[in-house]
Amino acid sequence: MNKISTYFRESYKELMEKVSWPTWAQLQQSTMIVLAATLVITAMVWAMDFATGNILKQVYKFFF
Repeated sequence: MNKISTYFRESYKELMEKVSWPTWAQLQQSTMIVLAATLVITAMVWAMDFATGNILKQVYKFFF
């Protein structure tokens, strides 16, 4: 039981003293970067899916 209480005590101490929390401006900037990257990657995946679908339609028309 002593190990469990020590673990929680040390975890709380680490959370309060050693963790560096971002400022509101840093958090907003990071969020915008993640959002932009998500939109770019989504667009790339959509474009690849669209192109592959059209290519496969042409291949199917050619053989069937």
